[in-house]
Amino acid sequence: MDFDLTEEHKMIRDMCRDFTADVIVPRAEEIERTGDYPYDIIAQMAELGMMGIPISDAYGGSGGDWVGMHLCIEEISRGDLTLGALLDVTTSVVAQELEVFGTGDQKQRWLVPIARGEKIGAFGLTEPDAGSDAQSIRTRALLDGNEWVINGTKQFITNIGLDNASLIIIAAVTKKAVQGPGRIATFIVPRPSPGFVLGRRYDKIGWHGSATHEVILEDCRIPGDHLLGDPAKGFSQHLSVLQTGRISIAAMAVGAAQACLNESLGYARERVQFGKPIAGFQAIQFKLADMAVAIELARNQYLKAAWLKDQRRKHSFEATTAKLFASEMLERVASDAVQIHGGYGYMAEYPVSRFYKAAKVLQIVEGTSEVMRIILSRELGL
Repeated sequence: MDFDLTEEHKMIRDMCRDFTADVIVPRAEEIERTGDYPYDIIAQMAELGMMGIPISDAYGGSGGDWVGMHLCIEEISRGDLTLGALLDVTTSVVAQELEVFGTGDQKQRWLVPIARGEKIGAFGLTEPDAGSDAQSIRTRALLDGNEWVINGTKQFITNIGLDNASLIIIAAVTKKAVQGPGRIATFIVPRPSPGFVLGRRYDKIGWHGSATHEVILEDCRIPGDHLLGDPAKGFSQHLSVLQTGRISIAAMAVGAAQACLNESLGYARERVQFGKPIAGFQAIQFKLADMAVAIELARNQYLKAAWLKDQRRKHSFEATTAKLFASEMLERVASDAVQIHGGYGYMAEYPVSRFYKAAKVLQIVEGTSEVMRIILSRELGL
């Protein structure tokens, strides 16, 4: 087995690492404090081709692979998790769903500007009464002549509040069933569209640089050709790209955890107590060692899942494992990082406090830890 990255992968990793250190890290605390969306940083990410790494060059991407994409997401997340989330939703979920299931015309119109980073995409599955039980969505889409008329509410939608967000891909019921879920299809809903209402911006405990909004669809009309993929398989389409999103969440968690470890190593070497740097105390050394082990295991698992995807091999177990382990790992690592910093770790100007606040949500988005365990139980034949 060859665990070496290719030269192309190393170039992507190093480019994103340098960009994060030079551009994102100096602004990260300000972004979190003000909640202002960093459009200038997003534009620079687009210029470097980050949104289109795994997308075909025929549709505005660079024709790379998913290992390269997730190395990028890890490095960007070292600076700010919300920018890692922007890449997850835009590329791993929205761009992929357009590329895999879209028609040629849909790809030219919608995928190309997203892969180039000129526009940002959003993904709409969750509803007020449909979270983990995603099949219970109530949003309805009815065909009226040559148009689809959509009614419903989507919540916790990442990216849609950005000025350069061009569309949201939503799931909606097109045919009710007597029992159980009805037939679910996916639709491209441009922003703006008649009947599209951008709802409230959520007041979150962290991730203030991420545009998270409610979306209300009130007799929202879109052309008939905005149906995406097979009208009978919309839910499975959504689930297939969310599997990649889980690899992305794992990569985000690894990036943030690595940042916590790096900050803790630096602090422990400089902070003097009882006459010597606290890095000389075994209690601190063991925490740092455990952090490093957990990060390395999580990194290897997300890279394995991404590699299997690139090889077009089954990777549900690996992607689910990566997401579950890495997201829970980050919460532990961030907590230990705050503990190592002591009182300073609870101060806003120290990066570990920001990652500590941000860590929990990774156990919720793209499938909760409980849902991940359900999936793994099924993989085990239980």
